[in-house]
Amino acid sequence: MAETRYTFCRICEALCGLEITVDSSRILEIKPDRRHVTSKGYVCIKGLRQDLIVDSRDRLKRPLKQHHGRWEEISWQQALTEIGIRLRGIRTAHGPDAVAMYMGNAAGFGILHSLFAFGLMQGIGSRNLFTSASQGSSNKLVVARHMYGFPLLQPFPDLANTDCLIFVGSNPVVSRMSFVQAPNPDALLRGIEKRGGRVFFVNPRLTESARVAGEQVFIRPGSDVFFFLAFLNELIAGAGVDHARVARCMIGYAELESVARPWTAEKAEEATGIAAGKLREMVAAYREADGAALYSGTGVGQGPHGTLAVWVQEAINAVSGNLDRKGGTLVGRGLLDLAALGKRSGLGLRPDRSRVGSIDSVADTFPSGLLAREIETPGRGQVRALLCTGGNPLLSVPDSDGLEQALGKLDLLVTVDIFLGETASKADYVLPGVTALERPDIPYLLHSLAAMQLSPYLQYTDKVVEPLGEQRDEALVFVDLARAVGVNIFGSRMIQTAFDAGRVAARLPVVGRHMAITPERMIAFLLARLRGGSRRSLRKSPHGISLEPTEAGDFLGTRVATEDGMVNLSPAKFVAATASLSADFAAAVASRDRLMLIGKRERMSHNSWMHNVELFVRGRRRTNYLYMHPEDAGRIRLADGKMALVISATGSVSVPVRVSTDVMPGTVALPHGWGHQDAAGLTVARETRGVNFNRLCASGPESLEALSGSAHLTAIPVEVKRVESDSPPIESVHE
Repeated sequence: MAETRYTFCRICEALCGLEITVDSSRILEIKPDRRHVTSKGYVCIKGLRQDLIVDSRDRLKRPLKQHHGRWEEISWQQALTEIGIRLRGIRTAHGPDAVAMYMGNAAGFGILHSLFAFGLMQGIGSRNLFTSASQGSSNKLVVARHMYGFPLLQPFPDLANTDCLIFVGSNPVVSRMSFVQAPNPDALLRGIEKRGGRVFFVNPRLTESARVAGEQVFIRPGSDVFFFLAFLNELIAGAGVDHARVARCMIGYAELESVARPWTAEKAEEATGIAAGKLREMVAAYREADGAALYSGTGVGQGPHGTLAVWVQEAINAVSGNLDRKGGTLVGRGLLDLAALGKRSGLGLRPDRSRVGSIDSVADTFPSGLLAREIETPGRGQVRALLCTGGNPLLSVPDSDGLEQALGKLDLLVTVDIFLGETASKADYVLPGVTALERPDIPYLLHSLAAMQLSPYLQYTDKVVEPLGEQRDEALVFVDLARAVGVNIFGSRMIQTAFDAGRVAARLPVVGRHMAITPERMIAFLLARLRGGSRRSLRKSPHGISLEPTEAGDFLGTRVATEDGMVNLSPAKFVAATASLSADFAAAVASRDRLMLIGKRERMSHNSWMHNVELFVRGRRRTNYLYMHPEDAGRIRLADGKMALVISATGSVSVPVRVSTDVMPGTVALPHGWGHQDAAGLTVARETRGVNFNRLCASGPESLEALSGSAHLTAIPVEVKRVESDSPPIESVHE
């Protein structure tokens, strides 16, 4: 019998509410939840078609073992026993750091998935946790740690009240926003203009967001730091600094002012391409607004100076008086004071460096751009076994070809996945996990615990449908792996013993099901510890419950987690890193005539997700395209649909061209997440023609942004050549 259940999407940080009609374990229909406390009926097309993932014929249903290129279905007991023996042997012979984990962003959208993945690595005693954060957001974590004292103290724009918002390298209509929940960005952007505010999009291409509201300002790829420095210089010159607030709540202003002094609007124009007059216009709009904010996205975080750029951005918001101000940027409280917990326990503040490259750990993780080198570089701590969960590093980590070669040198590769994708296809064992609709959940870490929400709320969802195979919740998989390896989850004998006892008790007749430790009971325990209510009470509010709103004036002087409680405007390592900017500026100016490659997200996909859904890759959408300005395309004699060879210092790809004035001259844009031809178990995606952007990106310590270890995934110098072919343009292919 059909019934309606309420849940929320876990594809991106918007976490939009969903109303799902089910009959037994079959999804009949997915609609927007119009009564959801934050999304209020908004959801994108991807959220509405998650049934096509749940019911895909390619879903993994049982553990797989690969032997000499052939796959064999095996039992969970066999899989866990064999994996446990091999991991235990590697750990004993080579030390705990010989076991590494890669955790993708899909893991981050499940509250238990990410927590228990971390708990397994704690139990093993390995430092080698690599995450997708280093593909676009590690810079923000580093800046927050050094300016505010803790990585997850992330200011976000007060979108409901701001009168001036400047987005740099961000496209919220397609990508939403990093470290803030912002459903229905179209309405939020139009709302700013409707109340008389101004919105600017500083980006090398005309984004979908700029078509909705605001003004496009073109900037040359990789020059963001020079834009921010000139912005700060002009703000200071225009008396835009709140000196009283700076003196009361901040340190390091004199050093900050000294750093900004050489960077005039005219000088920055040489590298950025933004006219000095336009920059001054933006500064004036920002300065005169009753609440303003600068916000940057992954377009900045993936660039060559991502950390320095965000540091200067945050400094501007702070010294202008817009940090912790209505209409400016706010810092949420959350259900748990993570900064205080970190100070007590060291969680998120690990002080060590990577074995290869000596790069600082960020929020207790290392850069994924080091993974291949860590596998290939001999010595104590060399990675010999890799656990991969919630991610697909062969499509998301820089220098995919190099990583593929490195994975082949591992003693053991184990993936936890829902499909046999690119990385899973190389594994020794693949363990089938669940989809978002097959597990209970609350909004993930950054929302529930750190309250990076425009309108703070809490929601509990039961699983919407039961898995149709032998798939297991990832949290339970990690508990089982800890047991198989002979270690304790979270390094705690008490916690592991509790799970083991629950496992034994679950076998008892009649009462067993009441004694097993299930994901539902884990979340109930977590809610009780967080004082977030109970599952029973939250079930009574299936559309979510509103929490106390984030108020301006609640952060400065009270919750800044630095030793002295002051915002540090000039962290020493950031100031020292500016010494190289003059040389980098000269190089940027000298390379103005070179083509620069940037990435691009698409409405019908999310990173590498959704390409195995036929609905989203039909006709012309069966490939990605290289977007070029008509001037650049004409010079190379390229037209729509013709094939181009894109060459970087790392690799090359052949891809059809789209000629468009949406990209500025000198810039080419290529959507990432494609290149599925080698995925053994993606029957739809492997028939697409798209190419892997990350084959053009370099890995290794010398290629990463030094302050955060972020991968250099934008502003990549490339050469584009015409591919001579007699085949018709790809646009003529019948849809």
